[in-house]
Amino acid sequence: MHIEVRNISKTFHGHKAVDNVSFSIERGKLIGLLGPSGGGKSTLLRILAGLETPDSGDIFINGKRVNDVQPQLRGIGFVFQNYALFKHMNVFDNIAFGLTIRKASKAEIKTRVGELLDLTGLRGFEHRYPHQLSGGQRQRVAFARALAPKPDLLLLDEPFAAIDAKVRKELRTWLKQLIGTLGITSIFVTHDQDEAVEVADEMLIVQKGRLEQQGSPVHIYTDPQTAFVAGFIGHSTVVEQPESLRGFGGSSLTAGAKALIRPEFVEVGREREIPFPSAAEKGKVRHIFFRGAHLELDVEVGSNRLSAHRSLDQEPLQPGDEVSVLIHRLYVISDESATIVENPLKVDPLPVHI
Repeated sequence: MHIEVRNISKTFHGHKAVDNVSFSIERGKLIGLLGPSGGGKSTLLRILAGLETPDSGDIFINGKRVNDVQPQLRGIGFVFQNYALFKHMNVFDNIAFGLTIRKASKAEIKTRVGELLDLTGLRGFEHRYPHQLSGGQRQRVAFARALAPKPDLLLLDEPFAAIDAKVRKELRTWLKQLIGTLGITSIFVTHDQDEAVEVADEMLIVQKGRLEQQGSPVHIYTDPQTAFVAGFIGHSTVVEQPESLRGFGGSSLTAGAKALIRPEFVEVGREREIPFPSAAEKGKVRHIFFRGAHLELDVEVGSNRLSAHRSLDQEPLQPGDEVSVLIHRLYVISDESATIVENPLKVDPLPVHI
């Protein structure tokens, strides 16, 4: 493994910011570090960079323990969310800063900065100063500066937080391509789930200083291992008494367990549209929200309110309409674990003979 973190813990003033975290990362992977505010993401990143010292545990890069290695000697590039560019330096000098500190030759600096200007699309901007650049351009300079010394590991602390939504989407696509071209192992912190899902090869989900789950975006979304991950990733509705739902009343649900139901688990329509009417609930449409590619329905089912998606190509529904609601599956939450349960009343329809 390229990066190994073993049983890292860090406490600040009695608060455990990182709690016995272990994970490993293969070379060249782009990892999204995701979790709520205060969950320990930035602290973990700073420990990797050597800007914080762990209370316990070990960090290995390329098989070498680096706990006692100074930050500038760890072979790590760091990109901050506020760019942290030197205002009195132009683009060329900002990118060259790390090389200059390492006393690289002028020829080496000129060659390397030229490569990065081309790689980041900044050729022609090398004599401009940060205040003469757009937010997206400033962030590209920050990336180039971090990459100039050819680090083994690139760390990015919410690199797109200060950029507007349209440019942020363009930059994260660019970042994915850049990391793929360079093959550099990278970890980026983000609050944006869409960003993590779109960019990351793998995700690390943390909360309260603990690592909840590691895996590909698809794996984490479709197979959450903990109650927190099931509720944190995607959009879910909490159902306090899942046994009250048709199809799940006869399931072996743990007494007192709650359920999480995602919109894609729910099918809403007129009775003739639902393929398994015996497994469906009766419901009423309360609100309809236009989401561009689809409609989001707020549906009342007994004492529960569920969200569901409906295609724009389907027959329109209106608030107040009585509908059939088929819940295909749900996540049962019990003892901090998440288990997916299928609606047992769903059966394959009888074959049609022509």
